[in-house]
Amino acid sequence: MLFLISLISFFMIHLAPNSFFSAGVLNPNMTPESIEHLKRVYGLDKPLVIQYVLWLKSITLLDFGISFASGLSVIDEIKSRLAITLGMNIAAMVAIFWLALWLGVKSALGSETTSKRIKQLSLLSYSTPSFYLALLFILFLAYKFELFPIGGLNDFEVEAGTLSWYIDRVYHLTLPVSVMIFVGFGSLTLYIRSLTIDILKSDYIYFAKSRGFDNDAIRKRYIYPNLLPFIITILGLSLPGLLGGSVILEQIFGIDGMGLLFYQSALSRDYPVIMGILIIGAFLTLLGNIIADLLLYKLNPNFKK
Repeated sequence: MLFLISLISFFMIHLAPNSFFSAGVLNPNMTPESIEHLKRVYGLDKPLVIQYVLWLKSITLLDFGISFASGLSVIDEIKSRLAITLGMNIAAMVAIFWLALWLGVKSALGSETTSKRIKQLSLLSYSTPSFYLALLFILFLAYKFELFPIGGLNDFEVEAGTLSWYIDRVYHLTLPVSVMIFVGFGSLTLYIRSLTIDILKSDYIYFAKSRGFDNDAIRKRYIYPNLLPFIITILGLSLPGLLGGSVILEQIFGIDGMGLLFYQSALSRDYPVIMGILIIGAFLTLLGNIIADLLLYKLNPNFKK
């Protein structure tokens, strides 16, 4: 599967019009001879099949090549931006799953009024575009009321590596992470609500209620354990989003992360960086599916049979 993903991605990217070394893109004064020389240096003068074979041979050694734009290795480019993107997406993902689980179960077990309000909030979250909410946050919370910075990662006057530096970074990332949480919990809340309602229709729930179990006991003994397989499956599918799930927000808030790197690389046709990010994302997708399947296998009470 990973081989097929790499094969299709490689040829589709190279079929796109123009390239990083198109005349006038790098420097309007560059001669055609200079551009051809650069293509030979980076191996772009060879047939696509040969380029793919050479690239495939390199990535087996974890060598994703050199970025056309920066001249640095693709691994170094990814490492320099990976931490910030992972931090944002992991924080948002934990908050989204916790909030969706709490609201979804509360909506299914609560009164009709509570359920209706949570459903309305979830629909609002589901239908709100992230870029629109980000612009509203910037306009009101950052510009008008000056509660948060408009963008960036840190103030220039804060010394790097100090406690104040980390606090300042959290302060700068509050708005983008808040946007990610708000637009992300709605669909998951509705999904968990639907699953919980199906669980509540089961015979063992009626039996538990007849024995006098209250909602807290039913939630802990029956609902959460039965929701666990679905949550594990969704978590496995969410792994690729840790790398590129914040492309738009990184662009709006000026955050130099993986999403922005992928966007800029796609615009400039920086093939090595694009393929490096795509392959890592594809690997995480497959890895997430494998881990989710293994965990579901272990959670199955009949797996030993």
